[in-house]
Amino acid sequence: MRVLVTGGAGYIGSHLVDRLLADAHQVVVVDNLSLGKLANIEHNLDEPRFRFVEGDILDHRLMEELIGECDLICHLAAVVGVKYVLADPLQAMMTNVWGTENVLRFASRLGSRVVLASSSEVYGKSTNSPLAEDDDCLMGSTRVSRWCYSTAKALDEHLALAYRRQKKLPVVILRYFNSYGPRMDPLGYGSVIAKFVNQALDGRPITVHGDGRQTRCFTYIDDTVEGTVLAATVDDAKGAILNIARSEETAILDLAHTIKKMTTSSSEVVLVPYEQEYGDHFEDTRRRVPDVGQAEQIVGFRAQVSLAEGLEQTITWFRSRR
Repeated sequence: MRVLVTGGAGYIGSHLVDRLLADAHQVVVVDNLSLGKLANIEHNLDEPRFRFVEGDILDHRLMEELIGECDLICHLAAVVGVKYVLADPLQAMMTNVWGTENVLRFASRLGSRVVLASSSEVYGKSTNSPLAEDDDCLMGSTRVSRWCYSTAKALDEHLALAYRRQKKLPVVILRYFNSYGPRMDPLGYGSVIAKFVNQALDGRPITVHGDGRQTRCFTYIDDTVEGTVLAATVDDAKGAILNIARSEETAILDLAHTIKKMTTSSSEVVLVPYEQEYGDHFEDTRRRVPDVGQAEQIVGFRAQVSLAEGLEQTITWFRSRR
């Protein structure tokens, strides 16, 4: 199968590329390298079944050409990470909405299947627990830039489902929950683990925002990729929205102490007010726990890697890069 991975030089995208090549597919990556890194894919550059195109998903002609060459589009390109979104919310919205519309339009016209990477962020401030795919989403004020990423991802989902209903586009939507592992960007998606690991290895204070009692569910990259591949290949996934996640809930303060212990670091764990890091009016959610039943029922996905196992592998990778 010929597969186009947008954002394939990024953290999740590059791991997906490795898996697709291992499964004997032909893979094309398009990435403008604004957030992705060539180092993430350079080990594949000499592979005959791999091609890298430095380009932008906002480039209509390029996207039409590349999508026309491929049977499957894994659309992962996006501006992600709270700091990046707050720094340039306009670019984040343009890339995350217009870029996705380009992918969906040309895929629909040219007959390609699409896997759309969304995010647990679309649940916004919802207090439901666990969060099921058909639950209501509760967004914050449009005056708070922190919510522009989640709003853009929700709009992406609406676009994808509209193409599904009206154009019969074979698309599946994946809501990733805090994926982590090697190649993570400390400023990017799910970056708290990468940030804590780097701080611990450097001997710097491990900075926890707020009171640290907010909880998240972390999914190791191998599980994230497995869920993506299943969604791309199981016919019943077409038209579905799936939480790709591990449902093990972890308080951020506990995570910091766990990483400190696993790295045998002398770092101090320090609580830092949100406004010190992100400015006034920043909003966060206290809990975000996924309902993983639908992903298991439709595509047979169940996360396999425990947080302890995943942290060990992640710490080993970051340590090897020092």
